Amino acid sequence: MDQKGESAQAEKYAALRRFFGYTSFRSGQETAVDALCAGRDVLCVMPTGAGKSIGYQLPALLLPGVTLVISPLLSLMQDQVESLTQAGIRAAYLNSMLTPAQYARALENMANGAYKIVYVAPERLASDGFRAACTKLSIALVAVDEAHCVSQWGQDFRPDYLRIASFVDGLPKRPAVGAFTATATKAVRGDMETLLALQDPVRVTTGFDRPNLYFGVQTPHSKPLALLELLEARRDKCGIVYCATRKAVEEVEALLRDKGFAATRYHAGLSEAERRQNQADFVFDRKSVMVATNAFGMGIDKSNVSFVIHYNMPKNLESYYQEAGRAGRDGSPADCILLYSPQDVRINRFLIENSELNSELDDEAQAAVRAREYELLKKMAFYCTTADCLRGYILRYFGERAAEYCGNCSNCAAGSAVVDASVSAQQVLSCIVRTGQRFGRAMITDILRGSESEKIRRMGLDRQTTYGLMREKREWEVRRLLDALLVQGILTQTAGQYPSLRLAPAARAVLLGEKKFEMRVPIVPEAPKTVQTEPDRGLFEVLRKLRAKLAARAGVPAYVVFTDAALRDMCVKKPQTEQAFLQVSGVGDRKAARYGQVFLEEIRRYLEKESESPN
Repeated sequence: MDQKGESAQAEKYAALRRFFGYTSFRSGQETAVDALCAGRDVLCVMPTGAGKSIGYQLPALLLPGVTLVISPLLSLMQDQVESLTQAGIRAAYLNSMLTPAQYARALENMANGAYKIVYVAPERLASDGFRAACTKLSIALVAVDEAHCVSQWGQDFRPDYLRIASFVDGLPKRPAVGAFTATATKAVRGDMETLLALQDPVRVTTGFDRPNLYFGVQTPHSKPLALLELLEARRDKCGIVYCATRKAVEEVEALLRDKGFAATRYHAGLSEAERRQNQADFVFDRKSVMVATNAFGMGIDKSNVSFVIHYNMPKNLESYYQEAGRAGRDGSPADCILLYSPQDVRINRFLIENSELNSELDDEAQAAVRAREYELLKKMAFYCTTADCLRGYILRYFGERAAEYCGNCSNCAAGSAVVDASVSAQQVLSCIVRTGQRFGRAMITDILRGSESEKIRRMGLDRQTTYGLMREKREWEVRRLLDALLVQGILTQTAGQYPSLRLAPAARAVLLGEKKFEMRVPIVPEAPKTVQTEPDRGLFEVLRKLRAKLAARAGVPAYVVFTDAALRDMCVKKPQTEQAFLQVSGVGDRKAARYGQVFLEEIRRYLEKESESPN
């Protein structure tokens, strides 16, 4: 490396240390930073909590001129601008949260080069005033956050994202473009590259695994009781409970408040003022549990969320993994638990059938999108019923290889075995054929289990030869068998709100006994998971209270001062000097200068008190 290259490397690491408090890069970060600094386009897929924002924030500091960050997430803009400002970086956001006077002043400041990083909502790209201000700037980089929103095959399609490519083309000089997201299948990644008109991009995909997250699925008889049990074990923790509907949010939040939990709510039916207040209560730790629909959470950069519980199953794995990934953002151990019921599938089918599609698509394209949504829902349901490793299922869905055992999910904790289920499979296939391949999973399950419902008697299905063949099996066992047949391609399922089961070509060999059918099943009950504790809990609580006091004084969320991960590292390293304090992960020069003395004094006071205490 020549002298110029060595100088650039030194400057890069110095900025990383000074502004962000880190001495090394996480996987993929440096590749993205180097490419953007060299003027290359980048397509970057990193899981939530892997530090993808460093991928565009650090180049923004190293490159001359201004960086525009396009994001649909108002809360993320506010959080990141506050964090950047705390770190001594000139940043601002332009969105609907500003009054007209504030927006005009921020736009003027931007045009005058007052900021290094400007966050902007995608709808602002159509504004003549914003475009005019951009023509006066030297824009070195356009970073597109949540870039999966450009794809109609993604879970968060936003038509405004389709304007980004023409906006970039309209700039006096084309800057480097970075597309960043946490979750994207191969098809969505292709759309990101094409629709954002990336030019020979450097592709960075670090992997989707989040080793610090525990994944669990429960199928409880009573979801309210199961939820209360989970939260009772986590009373001192902060977390999110996701529900599929506004009604469920209202019911669950009322239940939790009645049981003494500091809970609040968030859904699109609330006024903007209440949503903003409730979100602030959660972000600032005034409330420890947020009960919400999927309208909440995108871009909430809250580092101390230690659990995400899904009260209902989401409609696809992209949504689930993104929502679950809001736990453990600082790398600390966290739990992602889904409470599953077959009713969740019916709710999601109804929501898909009645959802509004993009009006710009023709009928054929709309039908294709809806069919795709049903297919994604089917794979989500398989996740909830599989006996395979849950982490492995997720990783394979996103196109990665995965081990059969992760040791940190409910299925791995329970254990499983491959069994020969050929006879049961033949009974299912025979039932579907004899009833004309016109019924769905619920009816086939009822017939096989010998249900005495009025509907079955009225239709004469109780006279079928397959009626009651699985009377000794529980409902979930039959449904698990149906899921296994679907996953292995023995059965297919029609699209629409009321799907029916059909035999696939591969079913013939199983039905005639020419081929065995094997499936994986649990072999022991799930062992209760031990909730992990913090190192030196006493010191952690002391520092947490100090952080809360400083955050309240500054009017910022607690994690903007220091994340939980930084506090834990302080508890491990117990720094005694300013130099030692700078070795704590997440402590940069600006934060050390601002908070170092008061935290060092608190640590010294705690250690002195501990040393004086009798053993």
